[in-house]
Amino acid sequence: MLLGAAMFIGVGSSVLHPESSRVARMAAGRGRGMAQSVFQVGGNTGRALAPLLVAFVLMPLGQLGFLWFTTAAVVGIAVQLVVSRRYAERLAAEPAKTAAVSASDKRDPAPHAKRFIVGTMALLIALLFSKFVYIAGMTGFYSFYFMDHYHLPLSRAQICLFALQFAGMVGTLLGGPLADRFGRKTMIWISIAGTAPFSLLLPYASPAVAMLLCCAIGLILMSGFSVIIVYAQELLPRHVGTVSGLFFGLAFGMAGLGSVLLGWLMDTTSAEFVIGLCSFLPLLGVCAFLLPRESRLMRSSETA
Repeated sequence: MLLGAAMFIGVGSSVLHPESSRVARMAAGRGRGMAQSVFQVGGNTGRALAPLLVAFVLMPLGQLGFLWFTTAAVVGIAVQLVVSRRYAERLAAEPAKTAAVSASDKRDPAPHAKRFIVGTMALLIALLFSKFVYIAGMTGFYSFYFMDHYHLPLSRAQICLFALQFAGMVGTLLGGPLADRFGRKTMIWISIAGTAPFSLLLPYASPAVAMLLCCAIGLILMSGFSVIIVYAQELLPRHVGTVSGLFFGLAFGMAGLGSVLLGWLMDTTSAEFVIGLCSFLPLLGVCAFLLPRESRLMRSSETA
């Protein structure tokens, strides 16, 4: 039953995110990074509250505590109904696209453009891997490490995770506007590679310092996801829904598969080994150096 419930939640999430990302882009105007950040900060807020809800609602109330969360689901359904109707009206009001497409628009991208797009997408996927497998390791297993390493109760560990997720929510909100101002490549590089010094120190810090490091990790790491989505959308501007679905799907899928692998590693080794291994994942952020500049990205997207 738990697997079935998780499956339905996953299906609902997979339906929501690609089209919602298109809605955010449609409403964005010039501030596409800001729009994606605002869209994603809602989910990150819920994720940030999850550790506190586990510690102070589910632990005292047990399974019945889940019933309190259904009210949030009902509110979400109501909001989606309103937004979906306005979205349908907006689509209907748009002028019909011209049937006569120019010959240049009909042509497939040139081979060098295809290689450029495939290579850039592969780099972005590698960056997603480092980001979301690290987050999966922290949210899934850092509590066990915290209790074993510091001999402190679960509630203290959950507060530390709350600090990570809350800072991630703030980072998500700030990442888009900063990318609009300073450039997408710069923010992607900072958001992942900039996390590495803090993640490498985390396994060796005291409980108080660990909370500060979690704040820094969440703030920096999560500032880049909305930027990666917008970067990929600008690489393939005619396939916004496809790109959004691909990257959200990979983000959730890699996090899920990463959780399974890390859980197996923890069972066969220890929580300390898993957290130590995860601390190296942000080093993959050096791949961001290979991303093309926005000017080249725009030129290639015109042929895609």
